[in-house]
Amino acid sequence: MAITFEKVNFSYGAGTSLATSILHDITIEMPTGQITAIVGQTGSGKSTLIQHINGLLKPTSGRVIVDGFELSHNTKEKQLISLRQKVGMVFQFPENQLFANTVLEDVMYAPMNFGVSKQDAQLAAQQALTRVNVNEALWAKSPFELSGGQMRRVALAGTLASNPSIVVMDEPAAGLDPKGQNDLLDLVRELKEMGKTVVFISHQMDHVVAVADHVVVMHEGEIAAQESPKLLFNRELSWFNTMKLSLPKAGQFAEKLRMQGMLLPYRPLTLVELSQLINKEVQS
Repeated sequence: MAITFEKVNFSYGAGTSLATSILHDITIEMPTGQITAIVGQTGSGKSTLIQHINGLLKPTSGRVIVDGFELSHNTKEKQLISLRQKVGMVFQFPENQLFANTVLEDVMYAPMNFGVSKQDAQLAAQQALTRVNVNEALWAKSPFELSGGQMRRVALAGTLASNPSIVVMDEPAAGLDPKGQNDLLDLVRELKEMGKTVVFISHQMDHVVAVADHVVVMHEGEIAAQESPKLLFNRELSWFNTMKLSLPKAGQFAEKLRMQGMLLPYRPLTLVELSQLINKEVQS
């Protein structure tokens, strides 16, 4: 497994009178070379969880094993360099990770920080910017002159430029128009084809079923489920109500059909699958 959490607990302000417990006894596995989606209502602990993958946060207790690197409460800051070379992170708010004078310089920063020459870093940055469809006319501009969607692309390029084996994204489709969202999903699929392990947070269940191999559901700082999309989205409807999660559009439509008397053999994940099931039902 690329990423394993073993009995991880985390509290902000641990050991003080102001300690706030966020993660509770987290034990999960995120498979190597696959796409894992993390879902759950706002405040369930998703962002706190993924910040343990590259050592931005360390467990209060328990351990996280990332591609052979063991992260615990006792891990020293200087030891985290090797972990952060393995794990690229795209934050929910891209403006928080952009800082250089130009877009190109910003994307060059990560590979240069890991010891790559300026010439090679520039080539890596150009390739990454092209991959995420940032127009070359923007490369010499300040990243803070860009739209929110363009900032998102630049932040993603900055992550990809250092060629990490694991890519972690917090709400990667936020701020993107529909075409940009589709391009982002295509990129996630491409990363998997390149052999990378991808972890992403999403509130959009149609994005989850479009790309995820594995889904982790968080609820009140605990793991409520970890399974395939097909198994997850065929749970009882009452469970989704408890988790405050929605179904993908195809599943929502299937539930409306069920209420009108058409019971499909299972809840489909996509609209194409839904149409196929309806056709079979009508023909039978």
